[in-house]
Amino acid sequence: MHSRRHIAISLEQAAHTSPMLSSLVKQAQDANARLKCIAPLLPPGLRPHVQPGPLEGDVWCLIVKNSAAASKLRHLLPGLEAHLRNKGWNVNRIQIKILNASPWQSPM
Repeated sequence: MHSRRHIAISLEQAAHTSPMLSSLVKQAQDANARLKCIAPLLPPGLRPHVQPGPLEGDVWCLIVKNSAAASKLRHLLPGLEAHLRNKGWNVNRIQIKILNASPWQSPM
């Protein structure tokens, strides 16, 4: 029987060998950097409920844990978008998506 040898490589090493993975890593890093940039502008109680989401051109998505967080965040969007543009990011619009519970999970 032939034995296989598995070699662990870091995500960074894997990204260098795959253009698609490299692109995803860069997008994730960009989204995280954007969130870090706007975090000081978010009320402290809202920060844990906001996660960076995907980028599509000049539209960035923020993912929130519930509709109450989404409602609070909507009021801040014009200022957040302007702040990101002032810091050099190409952001025309920030979109908000609410993280939904899986349909098979029962409500708590």
